[in-house]
Amino acid sequence: MKKLALNDEILLKIEKPARYIGNEINSVIKDPAKVDIRFAMCFPDVYEIGMSHLGMKILYEMFNRRDDVYCERVFSPWPDLHKVMKEFQIPLFALESQEPVKDFDFLGITLQYEMCYTNILQILDLAQLPYHASERTDSMPIVIGGGPCTYNPEPIADFFDLFYIGEGEISYDELFDLYRKKKQEGFDRQDFLRSAALIPGIYVPSLYHVTYHPDGTIAQMQPLLDQVPQKVCKQVVMDFTNAIYPEKPVVPYIKVTQDRVVLEIMRGCIRGCRFCQAGQIYRPTREKEVETAKRFAKNMLESTGYEEISLTSLSSSDYTQLEELITYLMEQFQDKGINISLPSLRIDAFSLDVMSKIQDIRKSSLTFAPEAGSQRMRDIINKGLTEEDILHGAKLAFEGGWQKVKLYFMLGLPYETQEDMQAIAKLANRIAVCYYEIPKEQRNGKCQITISTSFFVPKPFTPFQWAQMCKEDEYLRRAKIVNDAVKDQLNRKSIKYNWHEADVTVLEGVFARGDRKLASVIVSAYEDGALFDSWSEFYDPSHWQHAFEKNGIDPDFYTMRERSEEEIFPWDFIDNGVSKEYLLREWHRAREGIVTKNCRMQCSGCGANQYGGGVCFENQD
Repeated sequence: MKKLALNDEILLKIEKPARYIGNEINSVIKDPAKVDIRFAMCFPDVYEIGMSHLGMKILYEMFNRRDDVYCERVFSPWPDLHKVMKEFQIPLFALESQEPVKDFDFLGITLQYEMCYTNILQILDLAQLPYHASERTDSMPIVIGGGPCTYNPEPIADFFDLFYIGEGEISYDELFDLYRKKKQEGFDRQDFLRSAALIPGIYVPSLYHVTYHPDGTIAQMQPLLDQVPQKVCKQVVMDFTNAIYPEKPVVPYIKVTQDRVVLEIMRGCIRGCRFCQAGQIYRPTREKEVETAKRFAKNMLESTGYEEISLTSLSSSDYTQLEELITYLMEQFQDKGINISLPSLRIDAFSLDVMSKIQDIRKSSLTFAPEAGSQRMRDIINKGLTEEDILHGAKLAFEGGWQKVKLYFMLGLPYETQEDMQAIAKLANRIAVCYYEIPKEQRNGKCQITISTSFFVPKPFTPFQWAQMCKEDEYLRRAKIVNDAVKDQLNRKSIKYNWHEADVTVLEGVFARGDRKLASVIVSAYEDGALFDSWSEFYDPSHWQHAFEKNGIDPDFYTMRERSEEEIFPWDFIDNGVSKEYLLREWHRAREGIVTKNCRMQCSGCGANQYGGGVCFENQD
């Protein structure tokens, strides 16, 4: 087999070689010989996606602030380079030093989306490391996973030595200090893992044993050692204002998905939508103090040269100091050509006023997520929006000069009827009516309403975790109902309808809700050619069909049944800070169509007040 290093000749033959060369503005360069720990921070997707991920930027900054740690970046090689690396046995390398990942102390993999699971195996494969943690030796890096998918890490548990559950700003220092100590004493991998399992938020899958009932459901999950905790507790950074943040983020040479400065103004959400995993796992809601936010914004814009800043959170409208922050940014930067973007705004008078000041209305579209077309369904999912709210907001927007509106909905939600599906088209039509009620001379061109529907996945740690999913053909049948209903609307020429891929959604649901038995399926799919499954041009369902058949696993077991209230979930070993009793109570309220007020209006008793801060703390009597 031929062997060589990545060189200019190879780079000139592949797409976008700037993905692999490093040396970008603000990237960190250290002498590897002068650090104790080398950490390869990996996002298992292409560079343009990974470089847009905020969590990775925060940890890169945090780790590199330590003199004894050198954190470098790694991304999934695109298929063209993947083929070359396999052919010539070029080991996967980190961007900063261009040195092989297999020589690092840690390989940290960000787990953002279930459809990237075959890319995890690509990373291990190209790094020339065994897929399974049980086969790794003392000289190989510790493979650790973090991110939203760790709230059910079981389908990929066999591939990881450790998982970090929760927000990374808390326990990594303790983990690194332990690693240094163990290296000085003479490193033993198993001894390190046993000790690491005692650090809050660290989950070591090999130290837990799972047993099953004859029907395939989990009977028990128990630690193998007495000192290993029964429950792994989510880590939460409560001093959000003073938490580490990258004021000099790395600036890519090529355009990436989020090609702008990103300022996180708030973490968590007060709304409590019953389908939304992020709204549960990031509780309690915490805000960044506005003076700190101003300083971060100024420093990031000056250190990067970007001409746009995005103020990000799960619900930006709920940031109590938004008006002051926006006013500051406009006064300081708008005459310098800096654009301000505000994702996740609710359509109300305040938000629309803010957006009218920061956007070119003639070029921009208004994005809104009612999630369901009927009031009945919005109450079931606890969206907290009435049709009057939606139409009033749309009317204000149209009067303010907008004529392009994007509406996001879900299909396949629990208790959904055909009337609920058809209501999506009817709501879009009523919004169009609002536009055409405005005198013609005051309109800003033709009304354009784009409806997009995704398909529902009942994620862990949501009130809908007991719900069943639909089959692929049923999702598509529901999309057809919406499409036909759009054609029946008076303003159908103003309405465009798009829907998500149903087969990808079902597979996402399998891995979101699955257990350890699925690891063999992922290996089989990868070895059959599955890679970059989150990209429609690469996704091939036949790889997965063969993999499930080969391993004798029925994917419907994980998705096509409503789970009993007594069933043990694969993720029940995690203490998410939100009680199962609360989630079950919300599941019952959904069935009855009862709305739960948001956290600022009334405490719902979810359990997140145990952290002693955020909205929970503020609302205590």
